[in-house]
Amino acid sequence: MIRVLLADDQALVRAGFRALLDAQEDIEVVGEAEDGRRAVEQTRRLKPDVVLMDIRMPVLDGLAATREIATDRELDAARIVILTTFELDEYVFEAIRSGAAGFLVKDTKPTELIEAVRVVAGGDALLSPSVTQRLIAEFAARAKEPPAASVLEELTDREREVMALAAGGLTNEQIANRLVVSVATAKTHVSRAMVKLGARDRAQLVVLAYETGLVRPGWLE
Repeated sequence: MIRVLLADDQALVRAGFRALLDAQEDIEVVGEAEDGRRAVEQTRRLKPDVVLMDIRMPVLDGLAATREIATDRELDAARIVILTTFELDEYVFEAIRSGAAGFLVKDTKPTELIEAVRVVAGGDALLSPSVTQRLIAEFAARAKEPPAASVLEELTDREREVMALAAGGLTNEQIANRLVVSVATAKTHVSRAMVKLGARDRAQLVVLAYETGLVRPGWLE
């Protein structure tokens, strides 16, 4: 069962998401939060698998709440999905750098929301690949102090290759098919790259791929 926490200051939004998600046999909404501080408290108390986090909330905004959750080692299992009204929200990239697993626009289709929760809970792929790649590429290029390419020296050639494919939006299964290896092997390479680079999750691995210049926007198209 995938446990979800809803964090949004609009009661109607939370009610809509709850009704949709609770109707799924494998998903359960375990709590709600109307502000960022409450979201952090509820995450610590309820230990959800996925937190759907709005950015603009009172008391503590979603970005600050994301940082608190992502830096708490006891909450490593919680995956944060940022909810935004606009695809290119100026705070989304910073949220991903702060530890969010990805983002969704609030008017996303119900089926896409459900699939997003399952995907993030499984730790497989970054959400909305095409839009997210464009956003990450745009903001990574404007980063004040991007990490040097030398941080990639710890990776093997295969791990770099897999990291680049992940940055291209490919899932573990797609990477495995492209490289003619098993899905388990592809997943292992991704996991090792994350550990070596200190990336909390796949989203941060993708950010690093762009920031270090390992990949460029549209390279896999």
